[in-house]
Amino acid sequence: MEDFDTYLPSPPKKKKEINTNSPSKNAGGKKRKRLSVERIYTKKTQLEHILLRPDTYIGSVEPNKQNMFVYDDILEAIVNREITYVPGLFKIFDEILVNAADNKQRDPAMSTIKIEINPEKNFISVWNDGRGIPIEMHKEHQVYVPTMIFGQLLTSSNYNDDEKKVTGGRNGYGAKLCNIFSKKFSVETACLENKKRFKQVWTNNMGKAAEPVIKEFTSNKEYTCITFQPDLEKFKMETLDRDTVALLTRRAYDIAASVRGVSVILNGKKLKVKTFKDYVQLCLKGATKDKEEDDEEEKKPTVVHEVVNNRWEVCVTVSDKGFQQASFVNSIATTKGGTHVNYVTDQIVDKLMTVIKKKNKGGLAIKPFQIKSHLWVFINCLIENPAFDSQTKENMTLRAKDFGSKCELSDKFIKAVQNSGVMENVMNWMRFKEKAQLNKKCSGSKHSKIRGIPKLDDANDAGGKNSRHCTLILTEGDSAKTLAISGLSIVGRDRYGVFPLRGKLLNVREASHKQV
Repeated sequence: MEDFDTYLPSPPKKKKEINTNSPSKNAGGKKRKRLSVERIYTKKTQLEHILLRPDTYIGSVEPNKQNMFVYDDILEAIVNREITYVPGLFKIFDEILVNAADNKQRDPAMSTIKIEINPEKNFISVWNDGRGIPIEMHKEHQVYVPTMIFGQLLTSSNYNDDEKKVTGGRNGYGAKLCNIFSKKFSVETACLENKKRFKQVWTNNMGKAAEPVIKEFTSNKEYTCITFQPDLEKFKMETLDRDTVALLTRRAYDIAASVRGVSVILNGKKLKVKTFKDYVQLCLKGATKDKEEDDEEEKKPTVVHEVVNNRWEVCVTVSDKGFQQASFVNSIATTKGGTHVNYVTDQIVDKLMTVIKKKNKGGLAIKPFQIKSHLWVFINCLIENPAFDSQTKENMTLRAKDFGSKCELSDKFIKAVQNSGVMENVMNWMRFKEKAQLNKKCSGSKHSKIRGIPKLDDANDAGGKNSRHCTLILTEGDSAKTLAISGLSIVGRDRYGVFPLRGKLLNVREASHKQV
């Protein structure tokens, strides 16, 4: 008997394992040295990490084409057009601007913000006359407070979450990010309490700090001024171009509208925006410019405005481009909206829905998003300790119950929204949809024969090439149908069909869409 093992297949050859960490041979047969762990695994300082991965902190540093609201100095209006801009550069400017606006919450007596944008010399400055920064040595960290705030990362006065604040700053990056992405950055502040004036300059992306200069301060008006030269090379730019300046100018108008009791001066000129409604009118002026060119008698949209309380202000007008919103949380432009926009818009939609259902009984069923698509909502609010989905702060995520205040729109406001053209647009859209649905049913695909309808005796030529010559006789009841069919025995069944009706014909003049 043969050995059983002779019938077993030989075991597969074991593949040679490749050790990626071991020295390997190149094409010439020479061994290549493995990279050291020190070269593979590296550690960066926080400053180095911000410069290496800027998108984590300020958004993209690549030029981006996008439709944005910008200020058009020729039309003297805020228009929505395609521009090329760098989100990161826009963000560092915004951080300084929001810091200045925040000072109004700390010092109600603050009355002015001055902004200078100089593309020729590549510098931007933001000045405010609010309370100055304390010019004192921080006992724990042994640096002056302004140095700590603007020159050291993760320093802030907003870390106490038990304290309810309605400011824009939160994470301790803010102004430092502007310093890091600038070739030169300076802070100057004057403090009455200390009777001192402070100035310090940083260069080389916050890599080098000059010694602070401190002098006696004898004036009675405090101020803080931030001036910086953005490092354009890091933003793939050569100069502050027209699109960028138009976008930054729009943010100046945003601040003039969203910070109550503060005048904004841009490049030596006071902006003509005294109220939030003035800002909305600038946006509508830009939106209706094309219509005015086509039709000089085009009626301007009505703006419904309400100051709900000292923390909420809302404007609504009709939109013909789908749902639009412009909103500000503690002076931050939330261009992507968020929970605060949903909170206000849902109230408006719910109340309009109730009115539409009463006016359109038996008509086309309408859904909330279909009403929302006819609204353009503007919101200016102050939220306690707001939370956002990223450092760019374009979308607020804080739950409505944590806002720290309520926005309860009055019945007068809702009534005004109904009469602003929104309801008319919604009702016209519903009539259009109803008509489209009826047309679709009436102009369906043509069949050679209609089948499945009880008691229908169709003409022989119905549905064919001679169907246009055919006639359908409608009778009142089966007995009349019998009489009609007997009469067809004379003229023939090729061109005539018969169908008995049950009940009376519907007068569609007063009928609802559902009945039809």
